[in-house]
Amino acid sequence: MKLLEKYNRLNVTAIILTFIIGSCTFYFLLNYILIHQLDETLQSEKQEIVTYAATHNMMPEIIKTKDQNTSYEEATDPCNTIIYNTTDPYKKHRRERREIQFTINAGGKYNLVKVSKPLEETEYLLKVIIGVTVAMIAFILITGYLINRIVIRRLWKPFYETISKVNNYHLSDQDTLKLPGTEIDEFSLLNQSVNKMVERIQQDYGSLKNFTGQAAHEIQTPLAIIRSKLDMLMQNEKNLEGNAQHIADIEHSVQRLSRLHQSLLLLTKVENKQFALNEEVSLADIIRDKCLEYAELSEELKLNVNAEIQPVTILFHKHLAEILINNLFGNAIKYNIAGGHIDIILKNRQLMISNTSDNAPLDEQKVFKRFYRNSNNVQEGNGLGLSIVKQIADMAGYRVMYAYTNGLHVFIINF
Repeated sequence: MKLLEKYNRLNVTAIILTFIIGSCTFYFLLNYILIHQLDETLQSEKQEIVTYAATHNMMPEIIKTKDQNTSYEEATDPCNTIIYNTTDPYKKHRRERREIQFTINAGGKYNLVKVSKPLEETEYLLKVIIGVTVAMIAFILITGYLINRIVIRRLWKPFYETISKVNNYHLSDQDTLKLPGTEIDEFSLLNQSVNKMVERIQQDYGSLKNFTGQAAHEIQTPLAIIRSKLDMLMQNEKNLEGNAQHIADIEHSVQRLSRLHQSLLLLTKVENKQFALNEEVSLADIIRDKCLEYAELSEELKLNVNAEIQPVTILFHKHLAEILINNLFGNAIKYNIAGGHIDIILKNRQLMISNTSDNAPLDEQKVFKRFYRNSNNVQEGNGLGLSIVKQIADMAGYRVMYAYTNGLHVFIINF
């Protein structure tokens, strides 16, 4: 969940709760104030009746009005308690009234006086005030929410721009990532920190590339000397007596070191973009050539190679295309089983090479990493073949994928 979405959810929930609680509280508070005001009016009426009775020793004449109803009843006992209650004498019409009751001694007898006023006006006034207030509160909250949403989106815009640039940045492109400053101090500080971090990473990456390139070049001379000396030893029959196996092991190790050296050199050249991708390359021709090249080895291993090839021409580098296909085809043969099969499909600017194998599925997250090897593999390899394929594909903007389907290891390249 995005931060803005989570904030909006919490904000909306808080606004709704505030609106409900505030409206209910305001309703009961306003209702109490209006009832209290009406009780004060009834208290004034009561005071007038008490004053009149004390002055004239008789009850005042009842004057019936629409807004007030007064009645006298003979009481047997005096009552010093003033009673306020809400009555509904006209239950069919639901006309509630607020009533005050008290006793007065006038003309030698006690009188129970009841004075009531209707609550219709109070309720109407209460509804009007509540309606207007609720509408204003709702308008303010909704307007505040919309403004808050728009403002927050604008405030967070530099952050999302930074994230977008970081996601689209590739260290191998050798471009400098420069994130601009913003008016918001926190985002400006974030951009400055990211810029400094990327600069350090670029320096470390450059140093690592230089080291790899220099090391690969420096290996050439001692490797050539070892080969030369090894050839001299192998030409001397006396040296072979009793040491043939040791010399064979040394030669095998030198060959492995030579292949590793060539792979590292190739990776360095690809990373440094020393190949111009401006040549029209026929993938169909390269695949046919590779099928002929590996035909003898395929027959020896009793592999059935099925090729479905359509003409596909891309703007690429022929040598890189040959390496790309050779690595995938070579792996399909190298890690296959006796009597297995290899399927090659080239159509719609897509190449798919699948092969049988007794090896477990490869880790899709690590399969194109350098020096990655399946723990179940018994065949020799330096773990750079698929890494080279991935590096070449990325440089050309192609997408390479791996999948394990129906017991087959499948590699797909979308050109």
